[in-house]
Amino acid sequence: MKLFLSFVFLSSGMLPVCAYEADTLRSVVTDNVVITGTRNETDIRHLPMTITTIGHDVLEENFRPSVLPTVTEQVSGLFITSRGVMGYGVSTGSAGSIKVRGIGSGADFLVLVDGLPQYAGLMGHPIPDAYQTMTAERVEVLRGPASVLYGSNAMGGVLNLVTRKMHTDGLRTSVNASAGSYGTVQGEILSRMRSGRFSGMVGLSYGSTDGHRENSEFEQFTGFVKLGYELSDKWALQGNANVTHFNASNPGEVSNPYIDNDSKITRGMASVALTNDYGKTSGALSAFYSWGHHHINDGYHPGGTPQTRLYLHDDLMAGVSLYQSAMLFSGNRTTVGFDWQHFGGEAWNRVIATGAHLGLADKEEDEFAGYVDFRQNISTWLSLDAGLRVDHHSRVGTELVPQGGAAFHLSGGAELKAMVSKGFRNPTLRELYMFRPANPELSPERVMNYEIGYSQRLLGDALRFSTNVFYLKGDNLISTQMVNGSMLNVNTGEVENWGVEVDAAYNLNAGWSLDANYSFLHMDNPVVCAPEHKVFVGANYSCGRFAAVAGLQYVGGIYTATGANEHKEDYFLLNLTASYRVMPELRVFVRGENLLAQRYETYLGFPMPKATFTGGVSIDF
Repeated sequence: MKLFLSFVFLSSGMLPVCAYEADTLRSVVTDNVVITGTRNETDIRHLPMTITTIGHDVLEENFRPSVLPTVTEQVSGLFITSRGVMGYGVSTGSAGSIKVRGIGSGADFLVLVDGLPQYAGLMGHPIPDAYQTMTAERVEVLRGPASVLYGSNAMGGVLNLVTRKMHTDGLRTSVNASAGSYGTVQGEILSRMRSGRFSGMVGLSYGSTDGHRENSEFEQFTGFVKLGYELSDKWALQGNANVTHFNASNPGEVSNPYIDNDSKITRGMASVALTNDYGKTSGALSAFYSWGHHHINDGYHPGGTPQTRLYLHDDLMAGVSLYQSAMLFSGNRTTVGFDWQHFGGEAWNRVIATGAHLGLADKEEDEFAGYVDFRQNISTWLSLDAGLRVDHHSRVGTELVPQGGAAFHLSGGAELKAMVSKGFRNPTLRELYMFRPANPELSPERVMNYEIGYSQRLLGDALRFSTNVFYLKGDNLISTQMVNGSMLNVNTGEVENWGVEVDAAYNLNAGWSLDANYSFLHMDNPVVCAPEHKVFVGANYSCGRFAAVAGLQYVGGIYTATGANEHKEDYFLLNLTASYRVMPELRVFVRGENLLAQRYETYLGFPMPKATFTGGVSIDF
């Protein structure tokens, strides 16, 4: 760490300073205006919750197709597991588990695209392979419960991917192509256009790898389209559709490998939204439908017998979201909303020899909710926020979800915030009805979160610093226990975590910027994939046609197993990306990851590759 920091600061003095305009300074991890946490565009300083934003410039600077590796680095308190060169997959041995402050077993953390939920109807978890950098204008991450606005699954927090759009007339096309270690190839193309009131975006991407282990191949296809039309200065209509298909092979644990443990997954979503904005009042009516088809061979161990059955399921999740936000009087913003979600699906085994259909589950449920969020600015130094959600699930009943907080606007660009919020998660259909541990009598999981934060902006926003202290306690967590001689899902789990999160960013000049974050997490009841310490230090340099991004991450005390077979990991990751603009439309780049060649795991039994390298081109016209 000392060597790396010394390199950063020495280099900043040795390399030339470039004459860029002030507005080209890199937006590291924070913006003034966000929509997550309030439904309408709001200055982040008026919100009591902890929100991190990552702009498109930061997301694309490492030329990574997925947003998740960058999110892992830039957001303190958040960790996402990996198991290979690319791809996350599903089923046994899958990765992409998102945890914030030690919460998030899959369905406990909600992913949104343009404010609409993204999760599998039967299993309840997000699909990490679907979140592509090419479509993202920015990513907003809310740490801590966000159930007042977003309901179940937002118990640990929310990641909202805000998609890109054109603001001026014209056509812009971006093409990225790269190749690297282990036969990895990736390509993507995105076109954005605007003509008067009409705007659109269409994108395609492809990626594949042989994998760093035998039987760890991965292949993915993604398509995305977004169309918008401004009906008037106040009203707009927007539609989105996306489809992702991937083929993933799971090699199994090193000590217990698999053969033919293969998944063929197709996920899709379509939505339409009618929005209005009159300044003092704004809102939206959205309808969405997502679906998935999973085709999985559970494979066999060497020397074993190939499977005679395949697992398949079709799932869906549809809904309507309606909200309107209004300024009822000076300094006020009140949002009232209604959500309806319908989710379910069918799961079955198919006998390979005969094609026989052996049913496992065929269930559907509904969830209805109404909520109100009240925010009031008192003079220029205080903003108050209070919210309440009434959420009804057709199987488990009604849940009341309150939250409240305050933001104190101090002198000298300082903010002091305090927040109390409740989060909850309804049991998934898998937990209620599928496989042997299923228990239809399950209740919702619940957690209470308390936090206080301080932030400071100095030197005309060139230097930004924030720190948060939190405590959360939850019960009724769903775990699998032995009951009367058989395994059963029961509400017996507890969580009691506290920790500290620190973020800092400094734009030294037009050519240099630094950012860093640190999080400490104490868990009374340890869970896997939630590190005790996580540190990231990044440096960004650009001059003329050349740019370089370096990042050093330390992960310490991360459990890959708990209980009698407890196991922890500690490791450093050093990544470096360098690019050169050959001409205004063309850049070439090279990226090296895990340059210290660390041997480490984030998922027990799945060692990550040592140093890997990727080279490619990026074209914009």
